[in-house]
Amino acid sequence: MHDLSKPDPVERLARRRAGAKLGLYIHATVYLVVNLGLLVLDSLGAGARWAWYPMLGWGLGLAVHAAVVVLALPGGGLFEALLARERQALRARGRPGMDS
Repeated sequence: MHDLSKPDPVERLARRRAGAKLGLYIHATVYLVVNLGLLVLDSLGAGARWAWYPMLGWGLGLAVHAAVVVLALPGGGLFEALLARERQALRARGRPGMDS
């Protein structure tokens, strides 16, 4: 029987990563819909094209969001690599309280 008072760490991590990825997918979808609308509005008007500026600014924010989700969250490639390196360094120094 599963003890509900102590959540499984793998389940917690999976839920956290799934939530972060869902947030990224929602962010990307809203980015596309809004910026397509801005491009349509921009194309209807005369004069200088302005829709590229919000696209670039928001695109930078979306890129940072994606980098955090893919690289830095627990379970991600970069986070796991850094964690393994730190574990190895601590074990090499023979830190007390570190299990092998």
